[in-house]
Amino acid sequence: MTTLRMIKPEIIPGWDLMKWKDETQATILRETEGMTDEEVREYFRKGAERFDRDMERRRAKLAERQKSESKK
Repeated sequence: MTTLRMIKPEIIPGWDLMKWKDETQATILRETEGMTDEEVREYFRKGAERFDRDMERRRAKLAERQKSESKK
């Protein structure tokens, strides 16, 4: 299991969290409409896999950046 370190969140001027949440929920509802329970579980499983891959890439980039900065 991977240990996660807390990363300071970036502040994004003008970003509306509630609007993003509502849009994301609407997208999920639209994409899963008419799916069986099993299909919905698969939808979320695949999404979790994509998220994990993305986080691994981000961690690798961060580690490489920290490594190069520590050599300076």
